[in-house]
Amino acid sequence: MAESTLCKKKLEGKVAIVTGGASGIGEATAHVFAKHGARMVVIADLQKELGQQVAKSIGLNHSTYIHCDVTDEEQVKAMVEWTVKNYGQLDIMFSNAGIFGRSDQTVLDLDLSALDHLFAINVRGMAACVKHSARAMVERGERGTIVCTASIAASRGATQKTDYYMSKHAVLGLVRCASRQLGEHGIRVNCVSPGAVATPMTCSAFGMDAEQLEKAFEPHSSLKGVALKQGHVADAVLFLASDDSGFVNGHDLLVDGGWLD
Repeated sequence: MAESTLCKKKLEGKVAIVTGGASGIGEATAHVFAKHGARMVVIADLQKELGQQVAKSIGLNHSTYIHCDVTDEEQVKAMVEWTVKNYGQLDIMFSNAGIFGRSDQTVLDLDLSALDHLFAINVRGMAACVKHSARAMVERGERGTIVCTASIAASRGATQKTDYYMSKHAVLGLVRCASRQLGEHGIRVNCVSPGAVATPMTCSAFGMDAEQLEKAFEPHSSLKGVALKQGHVADAVLFLASDDSGFVNGHDLLVDGGWLD
């Protein structure tokens, strides 16, 4: 294959929003989007200082930070409208913002108020991002792409963290419905489902540093000698956001090294 083809930038001239873009998978993906020629990457997050740092590290001519609480639909709508107004288009929505629960959350001791809080971000916030980005794309006749962060939790059960597993199942349902409904507009909707990635949020949730977490989850992967990194997930999102996956729609892309139950 010619070197020019290998080095081709896959998102040349595109405008993308990355929610939860101030750290973890969102931060890594924002950098990958910019590396592959995105004209503008909008970092949407509650973490102002971190978000601004990510935008500066990418370069303010190609990235900017905007405060957005995805639990507030009006903020999500305003974020999308601001992006289109300032940059003339919206080609990619990476709906990535999400949290873990704060307790084990078994069914017998389910804290429904905690569940409501988690669902407000992981499910309601995800739905708002898909809804308003899709509306903007449809109104402008753009054949955009939407990628959501699900999880290996979206396709299995667990002995704890019931609310989190439920929320990721809901994300998968959202993607499958949205992909069927938006396909007629030329809009593709997919999700990426990572295994345990050593992001700041995951490390905090499990009380481990990155090295400890990678060692703890290594036995769960059938792929040996490789630890799951944020970059692996970002590359998968790039695939789903780019023309490389031009006929992929409604797909749940597992990035789990062949997870062993």
